[in-house]
Formats: sequence, structure tokens, C-alpha cells
Amino acid sequence: MPLPVTPGQTIGPFFTLGLSVPDRPGAVLLHGYVYDADGVPVPDALLEFRQAGPHLVRAATGPDGHYGARTSLPGGRPYAAVCVFARGMPGHLFTRAYFGVPDGDALLDRLPSGRRETLLAVREAGDRFRFDVRLGGAAETVFLRPVPGP
Repeated sequence: MPLPVTPGQTIGPFFTLGLSVPDRPGAVLLHGYVYDADGVPVPDALLEFRQAGPHLVRAATGPDGHYGARTSLPGGRPYAAVCVFARGMPGHLFTRAYFGVPDGDALLDRLPSGRRETLLAVREAGDRFRFDVRLGGAAETVFLRPVPGP
């Protein structure tokens, strides 16, 4: 008699112990909320922000869906690569947080107005940038397909 199929597992919950929050000269605060498709804040998501080189910052959302991460502005490219993990998702999602609108960006130039804005971190007062992630719905963040490895 064959065994039944084991149900798939989702990722999470996540623990905040050991999340890095660098505070170096020139660092900025990147913060925002993670929302589900119904606009409800996601209380235990984990976001990874990777920039050129080995620079990686992780931030978890709190009970209200808010996260905050101190990071430096990107050097060689105008964005941070973002990986989103959240409970209930079978895998992670990839997107970008742009710190301005660069000329001739291959991705932004292909997106229609309205979709492009979902990738832009909005400068607030001082050293603060706001970047909200919407996992679904009408204002869903643009997510990217991962490039297959070698």
C-alpha cells in the first residue's frame, strides 16, 4: 500500500535573534510595511537586502508588519536586491528597492507607470527611505523570477 503524500511546508516563523543592523557612516534607514493581498500587515516576514558585494542586511517585521534596517546606499547600482520570506508562502520572492530613478534601467524602462512605482523607495526626512512590500492585490509589488544557476 503506497504512503500518502506529505503536505508541503511553508517557510517561517522567523526569529529576530542575530539580525544585522549595521550603523556605519553614511547609513540610511530603509523601513516600511509588508502587506498581504488583502492589505493586512504581515507580522512575521523576513526581508533580506543585498547590495553589490557581500553587503547583506536582514530585517524582520514586527506585530504591525513594520520593518526597519540600517543600510548604506548602493554603490555600483541604484538599487538593493530584496528577498522576501513570509509564513504561508512555499518559497521566497525577489524584488528590488530603488533609491531613485536611474536613466536607462532595463527593468524600470519595461514596466508601465503604476507598476514601476512599486519598486521605488521613497525618500523621507533626513536619512529615511520608505519601501512597502505588497504580496498581492491591485498594488502588488513587482516580483522577479530568479535566474537559473549554472
